[in-house]
Amino acid sequence: MIDWVAAVEGTEAGHRLAMTLALSAALLHAVFGALQKGRYDPWTSRTVIDSGIFVLSTPIALFAVPWPPLELWWVMAGMVVIHFVYKVLMAMTYVRGAYTVVYPVVRGTGPLFTVLGAGAIFGEHFTRFQWLGVGLLVAGLFGLSIYNMAKVTVARETLVPALGLAVLTGLSVAVYTTWDAYGIRAVENPFTFLAWFFFLTSIDFPVIAWARGRWRRPDRGMVRLGLLGALIAFGSFGCVMMATRLDDVGEAAVLRETSTVFAALIGWLWLKESVGPRRILLMSLIALGAVVVEMGG
Repeated sequence: MIDWVAAVEGTEAGHRLAMTLALSAALLHAVFGALQKGRYDPWTSRTVIDSGIFVLSTPIALFAVPWPPLELWWVMAGMVVIHFVYKVLMAMTYVRGAYTVVYPVVRGTGPLFTVLGAGAIFGEHFTRFQWLGVGLLVAGLFGLSIYNMAKVTVARETLVPALGLAVLTGLSVAVYTTWDAYGIRAVENPFTFLAWFFFLTSIDFPVIAWARGRWRRPDRGMVRLGLLGALIAFGSFGCVMMATRLDDVGEAAVLRETSTVFAALIGWLWLKESVGPRRILLMSLIALGAVVVEMGG
């Protein structure tokens, strides 16, 4: 398997596989959001899901894959810190702002910062046509946030900090995407990085909950959320990180943000939510932006 991954890296077959993985990550991320919707507060949800990830990933990391080489541990340590900051910022954002308003801002700023970071670190450079695609996708996401803003009642003193936190969270998404891409490319066996990524980044929230005395016996809903959330997280984060190993980081980051389109489709088909012509137009703009980025590569 490792030899096959090495053989397709940087090839046309690798590019097609990376595109498929990035879109799969987008779909799974949308399912992940629907799974959490309205059940628990963001802090509890994150703790429960991290607990599920820890339980499932520990035996894999310790016994099923080689341990990371010593020279890579500084990357692993940085990864833990960066993802902890991201999770805290995301939870703070969700507490202060309506999900439908702040989520598109997070997802819109994330790929923009990632493309810039990938250019500086990995030497990847988008064509003008691809930048047009990024502009269309970001415009669609921000337009969706503005549209949803008119549908919810949020005080200005709450909205402004929430939007500021959403931009910071988007920046943290770009930082962890770029950092993880560097890590998974630096290790010979990508599955070592993935297993230890899930193992190490899932420890923080459960430990903090226990230390603060807020750990409680999980009910059936928590167990279900923890296990399903863990499995979906494996697919979502695993797919996008493998995509950044096989092909350009920036393209994978942009394609992943079509999760907003998948989320709306899930809301319409599964949760019976109304979509409406304006949201359809904005989602079409997001999808068009992703297509333009892919065609212009």
